[in-house]
Amino acid sequence: MTLRMIIDTDTAQDDAFALLIGLRHPAAQVEAVTINYGNVAFDQMVENALFTIEVAGRGGEVPVYEGARLPLLAPFDDSSYVHGSDGFGGAGFPQARQRPESENAVTALLRLVADNPGEFTIIGQAPLTNLALAAAADRTFAANVKELVIMGGTNNAAGNITAAAEANFFHDPEAAAIVLRAGFRTTLVPWDLVMRQGVFDLDKLRQIESLDTPASRFFVRANRGTLAYNKKAHGMDGSTHPDSIAVAIAVEPRIVTKASDYYVDVETANGIASGYCLVDSVRRSGREPNARVIEEIDEDLFFQTMIQALS
Repeated sequence: MTLRMIIDTDTAQDDAFALLIGLRHPAAQVEAVTINYGNVAFDQMVENALFTIEVAGRGGEVPVYEGARLPLLAPFDDSSYVHGSDGFGGAGFPQARQRPESENAVTALLRLVADNPGEFTIIGQAPLTNLALAAAADRTFAANVKELVIMGGTNNAAGNITAAAEANFFHDPEAAAIVLRAGFRTTLVPWDLVMRQGVFDLDKLRQIESLDTPASRFFVRANRGTLAYNKKAHGMDGSTHPDSIAVAIAVEPRIVTKASDYYVDVETANGIASGYCLVDSVRRSGREPNARVIEEIDEDLFFQTMIQALS
């Protein structure tokens, strides 16, 4: 059975690699890409998604919709210091031929899901503003989504922006809280899992480079910025792939080797813990679980899923 997907993204390096997995996996059919405020300048993220679709050999086939350019309440911020101003570490890729659609991303999400109830898996690999706006506009939206896979938050661990918060939840904590409370069938890929099992070391990166395909050459060029940042900021010889895990587990569920259902919520107070993701793993909140939290994955199968997308 074909997995029908919508990918909501703030397209920088790993967001693009995640798109490639969805666009090139034989069991998946990406039917829309929606852009949300997040990593770098909004118009650049749109261009990055359009170019990635062309790299995947799908130019002109998958519509790209422009969505929220600001968070709901949080101060505007981005992660261009990590990804470079172009989101690809200064790779300087040309503009794609395909142009974005005139329909707004939130309207497109509402239309696609209403017309196809129970059919779409949505990947939320950006701040969740578009999805929060859709859930607020139509109270049936969440129930009509087959599954929502979110890359965001942590499983009660340190974040990658602050000691409390991961980037996607930090950039719009109110949106994350709305989405987690909206009634989606939610799967959460937390940042701490990525740091344990979602890093491609230099050996894996050499394997990707040796493929020498258009997609692998794109990966190598776009990934240089992440490698340089990780080396400088963390002393790490490798690149992190959180968004790719989110798409990979949707198209290849066998990648998940351990997951548990927990109640999950997000701190929205404007303070030192803003964006903190509370996973009630000790079940003391008295609340019913609202998310399946991924705790372990098959790293080799995940890597092979990426190799397949780049081959």
